[in-house]
Amino acid sequence: MSNPIQSVRGMNDCLPDAADTWQAFEAIVRDWLRRYGYREIRTPILEHTGLFKRAIGEVTDIVEKEMYTFVDELNGESLTLRPEGTASSVRAVIQHNLLYDGGKRLWYTGPMFRHERPQKGRYRQFHQVGVEALGFAGPDTDAELIVMCADLWRELGIAPTLQLNTLGDHAARQRHRARLIAHYEAHRDVLDADAQRRLHSNPLRILDSKNPAMQAINDAAPKLMDELEDEALAHFDAVQQRLHASGIAYEINPRLVRGLDYYNRTVFEWVTDQLGAQGTVCAGGRYDGLIAQLGGKPAPAAGFAMGIERLLALVDAGGRALETAAPDAYVVHAGAAAEAYAWQVAAVLRGAGLAAILHCGGGSFKAQMKKADASRARYAVIIGDDEAAAQQVTLKPLRGTGEQTRVELALAIDYLNNATT
Repeated sequence: MSNPIQSVRGMNDCLPDAADTWQAFEAIVRDWLRRYGYREIRTPILEHTGLFKRAIGEVTDIVEKEMYTFVDELNGESLTLRPEGTASSVRAVIQHNLLYDGGKRLWYTGPMFRHERPQKGRYRQFHQVGVEALGFAGPDTDAELIVMCADLWRELGIAPTLQLNTLGDHAARQRHRARLIAHYEAHRDVLDADAQRRLHSNPLRILDSKNPAMQAINDAAPKLMDELEDEALAHFDAVQQRLHASGIAYEINPRLVRGLDYYNRTVFEWVTDQLGAQGTVCAGGRYDGLIAQLGGKPAPAAGFAMGIERLLALVDAGGRALETAAPDAYVVHAGAAAEAYAWQVAAVLRGAGLAAILHCGGGSFKAQMKKADASRARYAVIIGDDEAAAQQVTLKPLRGTGEQTRVELALAIDYLNNATT
């Protein structure tokens, strides 16, 4: 016998027990986004490679090292599995002219793909929830995005901390870029290979280096904040005022630059020390130039994305227990007449909106009751030939307290509905 085929490294199965937790999380997220007026957008997993090169930036780790890119043999096009969701969302907005009548609040969820070294909280296929506020220019939008996150954290019972920064506007970044290049040129002997490669193409990314040998030179680097113009500073100040008014604590981190080239002005990350090295659970900011960069009519934009795997790990480490769905009833039966009637009962229960598992495969009442208990159902619906003859069922609570009772089927529906609300 040949060895069984395994899943691709870093691309994990989500088994039923875990899937129940994911569904509970997704239900919370959908309701949370609905309350803020966001509508879902669904985009393809596969896009033209040029989309990500233009949006993310060619001199980034994502584009240079991490994308799953291949040539379509049918037409020679270079295609890429999406490494993030913003570029696809903006592409769809431009393609379908969604901003023709004003701003849009959109959200997405689904798998993303990056060729990274798999470790806890960092996978090659990972899942995100993303939010995009397109067509809104003010600091109130930036602040609301952060307040939204804080609301979700409270609902999940977790407490990541907020890091905040501003990248200013293009002219300030260009001045800062020139000063950075001069700074690093004067210390070229200290630069690692990545820093030397990025020195003239993307020096801001050097500040994001995780190499301990680079920390001292990065600490001494010129600060972007010193180059910011009054308008950008006023925008950042207005964001902070709204966060103070909302009671949200934060830390200004001047080295927070984000890993994507399209950001400007406000950037933020929610981080935790409970997940080891993978401490960022949510990140985002403003990206006013991206829509024009991808060929659309210029419009402001801001958003964020959160990693589902990391958030669920944080919830598991000390958040609230997510309530997962369980069947309302498990129908057990013994006898030919009972089996025929059990099929009818299960169909009627489902028709009434109840989740009912019909036992299949035979077995004694005792064996079936073990299956019923293992199913996590709230009640066993027991049917023998006596119940079938009387067109009744016996209800036995499987969770909590309560007495076993025999009732008409219509009353059983009322009973189960009241017991599950």
